[in-house]
Amino acid sequence: MDNPMRKISIDKVTVNMGFGADEEALKRGREIIKQMTNKKCVATKCKIRQPTWGLRPGLEIGLKTTLRKADAEKFLKNAFIAKGNNLSTDNFDNCGNFGFGLKEHIELPGIRYDPKIGTRGFDILITVKRPGYRIAKRKKTAATLGKKHRITKDEGIQFVKEKFGVKIE
Repeated sequence: MDNPMRKISIDKVTVNMGFGADEEALKRGREIIKQMTNKKCVATKCKIRQPTWGLRPGLEIGLKTTLRKADAEKFLKNAFIAKGNNLSTDNFDNCGNFGFGLKEHIELPGIRYDPKIGTRGFDILITVKRPGYRIAKRKKTAATLGKKHRITKDEGIQFVKEKFGVKIE
């Protein structure tokens, strides 16, 4: 029998878009993320000063939204279709998490081009977990995660192959 505590699942899917100092593009980006995910987005703010790019601390330079459970899986299936069901081993980190980008949001199935909004690229970052990961995140008596319970890069790759049928090159 398989141990249910060893089962890997998706913790969250984060969708990011960067815009720089362009406020008009940021407004259009809110509509794009709403159209893609049916969720509200949060602005990401600049933390450092970069005068050559017109950036200063506190300036809104990007947008992100987080998807969990069924919403995350539905969005991921569409994103893998747009990506051609192919990923590279370089997309995975040593903890089994992975990410990839799309050059245009209209590559997603069901998204139409709107001339008022234009096209925009974005990144998708996926965090995976196992049951019991909460012990490292809890507020009271947090503990370290055992070595055998951590997800490796190879386990993350195997999970994506089995769960979504994605080819890894």
